[in-house]
Amino acid sequence: MDNRAEVREFLSSRRARLTPDMTGVVSAGGRRRVPGLRRDEVARLAGVSVDYYTKVERGSLGGVSDSVLDSIARALEMDQAERDHLYDLARAATPARRRPAPSPAQKIAESPIQHMLDSMTGAVAMVTNTHMDLVAANALGFALYSDMYRGSLRPANHSRFIFLDPRAHDFYPDWERAANVNVAILRRDAGRDPHDSGIAALVGELSIRSDDFRTRWAEHDVRRHYTGAKQFRHPVVGLLELDFHAMDLQDSPGHYLTVYTAAPGSDSDEGLQLLATWAATERIVERARNAEHAI
Repeated sequence: MDNRAEVREFLSSRRARLTPDMTGVVSAGGRRRVPGLRRDEVARLAGVSVDYYTKVERGSLGGVSDSVLDSIARALEMDQAERDHLYDLARAATPARRRPAPSPAQKIAESPIQHMLDSMTGAVAMVTNTHMDLVAANALGFALYSDMYRGSLRPANHSRFIFLDPRAHDFYPDWERAANVNVAILRRDAGRDPHDSGIAALVGELSIRSDDFRTRWAEHDVRRHYTGAKQFRHPVVGLLELDFHAMDLQDSPGHYLTVYTAAPGSDSDEGLQLLATWAATERIVERARNAEHAI
């Protein structure tokens, strides 16, 4: 898959958000015809020729050295997530740099991963793939996302829930933030593997069905999402304020383990305990696992 359009749009969007005043560039004066920095100004900041930077921004990242990538990232004041994304785009454009293909799919339910999830009884634990499918969870994970599992689409999918299910606006107290983060993570994963047909299909579907998604996708924002705090408004137990930690599953490329915890003794801690009791009575775990989620 040719990723030159993705490279072009990402770099031009990063350039458009900067101004000479922000970067200390001395402008030549006169009326500026483009928003943000001009290509020659980025080239000057990066220490490369204008012709070379123009070639790069037009999508020719194949063979660009790490030092030049670093210089461009500094010139465009990229954060770590954006810098990682630039390297992912370069890796995809250069066969020698491409990531190894994921290992063959395996059923989570038949793996030690599910046993690990089940052993975590006081926290929400789940596994998500790069397509935003929720492929495995413990009892609290299934219970927290019960509305998503009650939808008609399988497998349960974070992106489809956020952008296509009206209940998501109640479930996420700050829906705008949840939507922005979801798209930024999906954009990051798409940059890591532009050959992933599952991501391409999801992006195509949501671009057609959701104006909110299409607008955000066009902004080319990317995000690292490994630790932080989130709020949920569960239809049964109410507001939950949870801390999260996420990590890559090294033996299952393209899959992430996320764990949500509540501060001991807090209202949210009590809410998780109530959620666990409700999940047991509702038997939502069995129904969710029968949906045949797979890695």
